[in-house]
Amino acid sequence: RTVEMFNAFGLAEKLTREAYWVNETVFWRPDERDRTRIVRSGRDQDVADGLSEYPHEIVNQARMQEYLLGHMRKSPARLEPDYGLEVTGVVVEGSGEYPVKVTLKRTYGGAGGDEKVTVRAKYGVGCDGARSAVRRSLGVELRGDARNHAWGVMDVLAVTDFPDVRFKAAIQSAGGSILLIPREGGYLLRLYVDLGDLEPGDREARTRFTPEMIIATAQKVLHPYTLEVKDIAWWSVYEVGQRIADRFDDVLPEERGTRVPRVFIAGDACHTHSAKAGQGMDVSMQDGFNLGWKLAAVLAGRSRPSLLDTYAAERRAVAQELIDFDLLWSSAMGSRPRDPDNPDGGGMGPAEVQRIFTDGARFTAGFATDYAPSMVTGPDTWGHLAKGFPVGERFHSAPVIRLADAKPLQLGHQAQADGRWRIYAFADEAGQAAVSRLSGLCRFLAESEVSPVARYTPAGADPDAVFDLRAVYQQGHRELDLNTLPELLRPRKGRFGLTDYEKVFTPDLKSGPDIFELRGIGRAQGAMVVVRRDQYVAHVLPLDAHQDLAAFFESIMTG
Repeated sequence: RTVEMFNAFGLAEKLTREAYWVNETVFWRPDERDRTRIVRSGRDQDVADGLSEYPHEIVNQARMQEYLLGHMRKSPARLEPDYGLEVTGVVVEGSGEYPVKVTLKRTYGGAGGDEKVTVRAKYGVGCDGARSAVRRSLGVELRGDARNHAWGVMDVLAVTDFPDVRFKAAIQSAGGSILLIPREGGYLLRLYVDLGDLEPGDREARTRFTPEMIIATAQKVLHPYTLEVKDIAWWSVYEVGQRIADRFDDVLPEERGTRVPRVFIAGDACHTHSAKAGQGMDVSMQDGFNLGWKLAAVLAGRSRPSLLDTYAAERRAVAQELIDFDLLWSSAMGSRPRDPDNPDGGGMGPAEVQRIFTDGARFTAGFATDYAPSMVTGPDTWGHLAKGFPVGERFHSAPVIRLADAKPLQLGHQAQADGRWRIYAFADEAGQAAVSRLSGLCRFLAESEVSPVARYTPAGADPDAVFDLRAVYQQGHRELDLNTLPELLRPRKGRFGLTDYEKVFTPDLKSGPDIFELRGIGRAQGAMVVVRRDQYVAHVLPLDAHQDLAAFFESIMTG
């Protein structure tokens, strides 16, 4: 899912080129004949066929952040973060234009190291981690439990005869457990090593572990295979626990709906969990994408401030699902293997561990998010018209052919992170005829006073500046004449009024089932799929549901 998101920022190809691809997961258990040894017990395809056009990829967090920082530097605003400031307090004062007061101090040494800085802002976002100063300033509590169980994690360069060292591997042994994750570059690997239970109340327990202790435990788990660590790129010890903030913004429950939220928290500032499923960074970036487009829409004056209430409502539900999943996942990874000679001794068998991994694949791939109905997510009344685009879930791309030049493309890849809403119109069986439902939709959007395009596109802006309309016809690309299609699908743009030829697509019959069959779109009526700025399906409507479309955007947009 993260790779799909990165595609909207123009970063997917770089990520895919550099990343390690997780193709299969292998499972190891104690040998029933000699429980001091491990044997392979199974393997699974890591990502189900058809789940995404992208593979499951792994890149370290520092590199991922560098992608985003580079994108910021090249953006029109030429943004650069300032790491030399530390938040000491956040207060929301009144309801003026800049009600958020943030106090900070400089953290660099030398003269000015104690300099205090005050910032007045319209909004603030705390992305400052599990020890978030912003969260504390808001009086928000992280609630949950520590599991008093330690895991060592290290990225290492090593020599080993373990045969699955370049596979993602879940290893259960009589002496403990390892989750092995190969890293990018062909040599580096990450080891999550079970270090056992901690004494409750012993706050210093984690600090007494050393890299040598983690390596020794890993060597014991991998027996009879050897592991010789040549270099440690990074290591840490963490305690498994699942915690979630009781709210994700500054609005108290009894105040909800009476005032606009002004300060938000995202990522580890509002949900913490184990690291083994690789969800922390991925879920946190989705927090940012969700909140980012909403803040941008409000700040640009295109959406009502009440839109910001949907951030906490949507993302806290996702975080709770993450916490619930992580508890199950961590329990599976930390369980001791069941001894067939002692069936009453507890533990978890290899088949059960493999089932939990397999059942959790959709979640670890990032596709478990399903937003509930709200002002930005409509009801599923017409979901049967496009069964492969469930309302509230991410827009699932599919192969198409661009009409203007017969270029094979992925439909979802044509949408960039540019702040626009997407309307995908899948043609009805009447196709390009003037009486078709698709032609009627184009006339409504172009001519009606209540059309969202007419109402909310600023004067003098390109026709698709706010709403990016794309059409997919049922005919092959050689059967259609571009010049006979509605003008709204051939918009004139820019200072020279040049024609945009990239709005119309046809099925790709060479790639297997065409998009209508692949995504369950009814051919008789067609369908209209409205997609939010963060790539989630906001609504599915009949092509002639003009008033429903207008009403949906009326509650969101201003203008």
